[in-house]
Amino acid sequence: MNARETPSEGQTYTQILKSTALIGGSSLITVGFSIIRNKAMAVILGPEGVGLMAIYSSIADIAQAVAGLGVQSSGVRQIAEAVGTGDTERIARTAFILQRISIVLGIAGTLLLAALALPVARLTFGDHQHAVSVAFLSLAIFFRVASAGQTAMIQGMREIATLARINLLTALFATLVTIPLVYFFGFDGVAPSLVAIAAVTLFVSWWYSRKMMQSATNLSAPQFRQELAELLKLGLVFMASGLLTLASAYVVRLIVLQHGGIVEAGLYQAAWALGSLYAGFILQAMGTDFYPRLTAIVSDHAACNRLVNEQARVSILLAGPGVLATLTFAPVVMRLFYSPEFYGAADLLRWICLGMLLRIIAWPMGFIVPAKGEQAIFFWTEVAATVVHIGLAWLLVAQFGLVGSAAAFFGLYLWHSILIYFFALRLTGFRWSPANLKIGLIFIASSALIFSATLFLPFWQATALGSLAVLLSGLYSLKMLMGLLPPEKIPLPIRRWMFRAA
Repeated sequence: MNARETPSEGQTYTQILKSTALIGGSSLITVGFSIIRNKAMAVILGPEGVGLMAIYSSIADIAQAVAGLGVQSSGVRQIAEAVGTGDTERIARTAFILQRISIVLGIAGTLLLAALALPVARLTFGDHQHAVSVAFLSLAIFFRVASAGQTAMIQGMREIATLARINLLTALFATLVTIPLVYFFGFDGVAPSLVAIAAVTLFVSWWYSRKMMQSATNLSAPQFRQELAELLKLGLVFMASGLLTLASAYVVRLIVLQHGGIVEAGLYQAAWALGSLYAGFILQAMGTDFYPRLTAIVSDHAACNRLVNEQARVSILLAGPGVLATLTFAPVVMRLFYSPEFYGAADLLRWICLGMLLRIIAWPMGFIVPAKGEQAIFFWTEVAATVVHIGLAWLLVAQFGLVGSAAAFFGLYLWHSILIYFFALRLTGFRWSPANLKIGLIFIASSALIFSATLFLPFWQATALGSLAVLLSGLYSLKMLMGLLPPEKIPLPIRRWMFRAA
């Protein structure tokens, strides 16, 4: 398929690249602050501190998912729908209910985690030593759920610039608060730092959302119940999906923790954080911009399949060189972002990168299922993915040690890519375009080659081969991406280079 056959195709690629650049750019500074925090944690506390932070974060994430009942995700949809009607009274009513129910659910979540601090600590760590920290961590649940209601309102009103400012300010203040806590209190400052991050998020989101809040007048009891029922009904579907994903990550971390202790848990968390860093820009843009556009045209199977192929092509071209670079320079990356103690995570990072490449390839297809409203397929594929991930981690960690946890992630997306292609074929008749098959095979084969080189060749030879692959793939991706745009959108120096290369 030639991107320039029709104007609509060129416009589609332009929109995909523009939204990816906008969302990815706004996330870049936030990620930079996160890297600073992770580096400080690694230097001050070592792998044990990073592992402890990961375990506490998993507990907080699961508690938030349960307490929130998915109302943030359903709230975005409800607010956006109200905004689409232009009915200011309905907007105010929906926002009012969303914020109030978020506060109530946040309080309930805090009380629940505090009450269950002893069993949660024992289940996670095998003793009651961390029970006090888990109980203190419960404060973060209120802050998180309450702020999620506010950010859902802002996102539903499509105030993307405001969301970007909230994320940037939150990242800045969180960094300024958490590093001193960990520096002065050591391991005892880990849980308070998570609470501080959540509190900062609530304050910043409240500061911006208060300017948008409108009084909900004439809100009757039947209206309240109807709006609340819609929020909770849709929210439970999102909650189930999110909870399964979090539970899978939590159990895999428990498997690693029980196999090798808190140090191995820290190495796994470090590799996971870096492996998902670059891919996160692309996946976030996909969820923010691509999904709504796909939902609008999903009944037109030809247009739907074309859009999925277009999104997949851009995503693969953007992600491929980054994956090859991470495979090549994994030890250097671990030292740069953490410390020499984390060299042991380099092999994990490589396996996770292979899984992330498959994830980026499969995700555009995966959005077909929720866009078609196939809730049963969506739910049961999430259940199956959870079982497969945990099962592979249990088997591979026992057989190969820590590296098995990362290989399990690769195995999960190898299986998931095949499964989701089957459902996409069944629901819309989706098939990969010849151009995408070619591009996908190029990057999959290149990744397999570099990964094998790091296993069987001396370090300098593998690095030289990988560097060459990164350079060539980067130029190839740049040329292909520019070829998807209308000529007038391409900068003149790049246009001249493409003409000479042709």
